[in-house]
Amino acid sequence: MNTADLRQEYHSASLIEADVDPDPLRQFQSWLHEAVQAALPEPTAMTLATVAADGKPSARIVLLKAVDPGGFIFFTNYESRKGMELDARPAAALLFHWVELERQVRVEGVAAKVAAKESEAYFATRPLGSRIGAWASPQSRVIPNREWLEQEVAAVRERLAQHGDQPPRPPHWGGYRVAPSVIEFWQGRASRLHDRLRYRRDGFLWRLERLAP
Repeated sequence: MNTADLRQEYHSASLIEADVDPDPLRQFQSWLHEAVQAALPEPTAMTLATVAADGKPSARIVLLKAVDPGGFIFFTNYESRKGMELDARPAAALLFHWVELERQVRVEGVAAKVAAKESEAYFATRPLGSRIGAWASPQSRVIPNREWLEQEVAAVRERLAQHGDQPPRPPHWGGYRVAPSVIEFWQGRASRLHDRLRYRRDGFLWRLERLAP
């Protein structure tokens, strides 16, 4: 197979300055709503890129759990690779790719931990198995094998049995909010002449700019 011959033309929509919301977070919520309404698989999936203390980048898929006026919220193990990298360098980038809608959203900003009460509230909504797993998994660390992990899950389940179906949140697990400084909306167009509108924070305001495709 020659991957250079694989091409896709984009023609489903356009992105014009007059049609977008002056607030990029509201514009994002509008696009996210359309992705959900279109029944796309994992519409909240986003690539999270971080940078290690030595300057090496890394990226992985995480799930967006909330959007508020402060930014984009996701949850993870604070002792994972991404958590340690964000502690060392809080700069972060996000990418949403909704293939079926021929759309992308790129976000650049700074990540900070959400308040403990926000993490507590979300943790309480997770399936019990996921809450047990948050205690059992030393995320991103080398483990001997799958059996070791399953034994850890069983041990944690027994240790937390006194809490019934409401185990407490691990202190090493919680949320981050990425406060954006740049948000770019990308709409695929024919002949690779895509629409790219970038919102750039300027003090308390957002400046809207069109980028060349």
